[in-house]
Amino acid sequence: MTRSVYVTGIDRGDGRQVVELGVMELLTRQVDRVGVFRPLVHDGPDRLFELLRARYRLAQDPATVYGMDYREASALQAERGTDELVSTLVDRFHLVARDYDVVLVLGTDFAATQLPDELALNARLANEFAASVLPVVGGRDESAEAVRAETRNAYRAYDGLGCDVLAMVVNRVDPKDRAEIAERLDSRLPVPCYVLPDEPALSAPTVAQITHALGGKVLIGDDSGLARDALGFVFGGAMLPNLLAALTPGCLVVTPGDRADLVIGSLAAHSAGTPPIAGILLTLDERPSDEILTLAARLAPGTPVVSVAGNSFPTAEALFALEGKLNAATPRKAETALGLFERHVDTADLLKRVSAPSSDRLTPMMFEHQLLEQARSERRRVVLPEGTEDRVLQAAEVLLRRGVCDLTLLGPADQIRKKAADLGIDISATQIVDPQTSPLRDSFAEKYAELRAHKGVTVELAYDVVADVNYFGTLMVEEGLADGMVSGAVHSTAATIRPAFEIIKTKPESRIVSSVFFMCLADKVLVYGDCAVNPDPNAEQLCDIAISSAATARQFGVEPRIAMLSYSTGTSGSGADVDKVREATELVRARRGDLLIEGPIQYDAAVEPSVAATKLPESEVAGQASVLIFPDLNTGNNTYKAVQRSAGAIAVGPVLQGLRKPVNDLSRGALVQDIVNTVAITAIQSQTPDQKAARQ
Repeated sequence: MTRSVYVTGIDRGDGRQVVELGVMELLTRQVDRVGVFRPLVHDGPDRLFELLRARYRLAQDPATVYGMDYREASALQAERGTDELVSTLVDRFHLVARDYDVVLVLGTDFAATQLPDELALNARLANEFAASVLPVVGGRDESAEAVRAETRNAYRAYDGLGCDVLAMVVNRVDPKDRAEIAERLDSRLPVPCYVLPDEPALSAPTVAQITHALGGKVLIGDDSGLARDALGFVFGGAMLPNLLAALTPGCLVVTPGDRADLVIGSLAAHSAGTPPIAGILLTLDERPSDEILTLAARLAPGTPVVSVAGNSFPTAEALFALEGKLNAATPRKAETALGLFERHVDTADLLKRVSAPSSDRLTPMMFEHQLLEQARSERRRVVLPEGTEDRVLQAAEVLLRRGVCDLTLLGPADQIRKKAADLGIDISATQIVDPQTSPLRDSFAEKYAELRAHKGVTVELAYDVVADVNYFGTLMVEEGLADGMVSGAVHSTAATIRPAFEIIKTKPESRIVSSVFFMCLADKVLVYGDCAVNPDPNAEQLCDIAISSAATARQFGVEPRIAMLSYSTGTSGSGADVDKVREATELVRARRGDLLIEGPIQYDAAVEPSVAATKLPESEVAGQASVLIFPDLNTGNNTYKAVQRSAGAIAVGPVLQGLRKPVNDLSRGALVQDIVNTVAITAIQSQTPDQKAARQ
């Protein structure tokens, strides 16, 4: 029977989209096939479903998502009664439930629905759907005592109507009251109660939303700038010094279009990062001269300047009535919402209460979810040497909003802040260190000179070497000032890993440093090694690569079954290349008899059960290998790229293994999500017992 979770409320304005998004995130970690059903819907686009569909790559036909619109429901209930309305919605729900393992049900929104006793209707639908209920209570502008009373009443209402209440969620409470409310409710309710503080960035409209609502015209600015949250409004009419004193981080400056001094002054302040603003809204349908707009674009590239027709007073009225919404066009808000949910909800306990059936498949999305969750479980600090690179800053924003790890960015602080301001990214929670001016440079030079004295490196020479961001970042890891490092978005592999070879060096049990890629296929994750570091490993080195790859696979939730690849299977072939693989396989068996391994074996026999049944019918690995070890770099690198491009697999890596402390390399073509995944992997690598001991 399909398991369902029904997220509902008791009134409008509870911000429950945060909870609905968070529950969807939880379910997709556990289950491959998750459906969505909204019993009643308003006219117009369903922004939340569009967000869920885009973010979680839902293949569900949108026509099956909705039961009926509110007008149809109101008419049906008035004409034929509640029983007929419920019966119709139950039938439509089961059309979805039959195709999915779990269904997330999005309850009614209590917004001008003209339905009597909407709470009771939600409760009845949940019962008829056999769905567990997760009620959400809004706490904005409410006293702590009022929130507690309303939450207890909401629980009693749903419980009294026969619902299986999973937990209670209180959202949008005053941050200073959050802990007290959570403590008091915990002792008063028989189910867990999760209390989320109000997060201004979620209710703040983006510049794009403001532009659309006011019918504005974008004079300058890009998509990234228009995606910024307007966290407040500063109305400019006074002299420039007074305006500058009033600016706040993330504010939207509203000023008449003929005040070129305020436009240029605000953008100059933004460019200096004191403070970064969301953009500028010009009123009175006035447009600055082309010369002023050109200067503005050069001062703060990407920062939006928008013109509207109205004067300041009606514009202000319209602005204060706007509220930000989660939708597919606001990915930053989605990351903020998920970070908020995951910080304040015991997600492991909630998922256990849902009792969603675990999927036998491990999809790319599940794997990525697991990475973030595992990294978040024991928070670490990762240093990113390429602090002025756009993709690195964008990845840093995702990592910070999701609470995955702490970050240190390397580079000139003023350049990093300016770049972040131009991208509309808040990096206030990151540590910024400039290797050129850092007080650590002297001690790092002494450390590096000591480590490389056998190569004739003096302190004077080392002083220049450690100013390089990759050397500086590696020394931070070695000295325990960071737990791991990720670089390579703009540096070569050699520039990234050479400092690690010189400074961090290999683990005692590892003879070489090697790498793996996590190859995320449609229904499973395979581990490929070594596809990035060792050109032509001998049998001893192949053995080391196999053992290290098995350990890496297990650390990331992939049970290792090792295939030592060759162009022949079993005893069917001979020659130096095959003999090398055969010898490496025997070495692994001798050193680690607990590992399941087969070799030499061809790729098809390793992964395809039907081929394995013919070639190696008695093997415990053939046909179900999860760790595939290539005989040389040429074979491994070409194979991973062929699978990535031809099979549409997501390749996460390379992940370096064998180092005493984690350092990982990026492809120079890495996407933002690739960087996020690699940083999460690096944080997880530092959570192992030997890494914890090294930190102490």
